[in-house]
Amino acid sequence: MTCDAPAPAASPGPPAEPAWRSYGADRRSTRALRVRTSAAVMTVTVLAVLLVPPLVQLDQQAVDLAAELRPPSWAHPFGTDDVGRDLLLRCVYGLRVSLLVGVAAALTATVVGTVVGATAGALGGWADRAVMRIVDTVSSVPHLLLGIFVVAMFRPGVWPVVISVALTHWLSTARIVRAEVLSLRSRPYIDAAISGGASRLRIAVRHLLPGVLPQAALAAVLMVPHAMWHESALSFLGLGLPTHTASLGTLIQSARGSLLAGQWWPTLFPGLCLILPTLAIAGLAGAWRERLNPRRRSELTL
Repeated sequence: MTCDAPAPAASPGPPAEPAWRSYGADRRSTRALRVRTSAAVMTVTVLAVLLVPPLVQLDQQAVDLAAELRPPSWAHPFGTDDVGRDLLLRCVYGLRVSLLVGVAAALTATVVGTVVGATAGALGGWADRAVMRIVDTVSSVPHLLLGIFVVAMFRPGVWPVVISVALTHWLSTARIVRAEVLSLRSRPYIDAAISGGASRLRIAVRHLLPGVLPQAALAAVLMVPHAMWHESALSFLGLGLPTHTASLGTLIQSARGSLLAGQWWPTLFPGLCLILPTLAIAGLAGAWRERLNPRRRSELTL
C-alpha cells in the first residue's frame, strides 16, 4: 500500500505592498504628471508670447473682409473674426497683454500686501488691530464692484486696469503675511534677538521679512491668473482696455454676436487661452505649496 507524497510547499512570493504605500505612490505619480503637464503648457505659452510677435511679420490688426468668420483651417488654425483678422495671432497678442496685466498687478498687490501685513504683524497691539479692521472693511466690498469704481476714474488703458486689480487684491496677501509674521514672532531666535537689544526694524528686516518671502512669492504666483480673469471681466464689460487693444477679455466681448449667430470659434479659442494658463499656473503653484509645507506633503504621501 503506497501513500501519496505530500504536495510541495508553494514558494513564497514577494511581500504584498501595503495599501497606503501604493496609494501614496499613485498620488506621487499623478502629482508629477500634473506638474510636467503644467510646466509644458506654461513653456508653450511663454514661448508663444515672446517669439510669435517678432518672428511672424503679420499685422494682427489687418482687416480682410473677404475672409470674415472663416472656420478653423490650415491657413487659419483658429479661424478668423468678424472682420477677417487671424484669431491665432489675435489670441497670442491678447494673451500677451493679459499676462502683462496679470503679472504687473500681482507684483504690485504682493508688495502692498507684504508691507501692510508685515507692518501689522511686527507692530502688534492697536496698530495691528487698526490695520486689520481696514483690511476687513475693504474686503467687505466686492472686488469687481470696487475695480469698476477705480477703472471709471481713468481713461481706458493697461495701467488703470493694473492699478484697479492691484488695489483690490492685496488683502489676501496682507492676511497671509501677517499670520506668518505672528507665527515667526513666537520663535526662540526672535526672543533671543529682542533680548540682545535688536531694534524692531532690524528684527523685521533680518528675521521676519526673509521668513515671509516664500509665502508672499507663492501668493503672487497664485494671484496672476486671478488678475487675468479680473482684467478679462472688466474688458468684457467694456470698462477695461480699449476695444481696439487685443486682450482675451476684449476678444471674448467682441465675439458675443458671432456666438449667437452660430460661429463658435471666436469665443472658444480666446476662452481656452485664458483657461489653460490658469490651470497650468495653479498646478505649478500647488506643487510649490506642497514643498513649502512639509507636513502637508507627508500627509499626501500616506
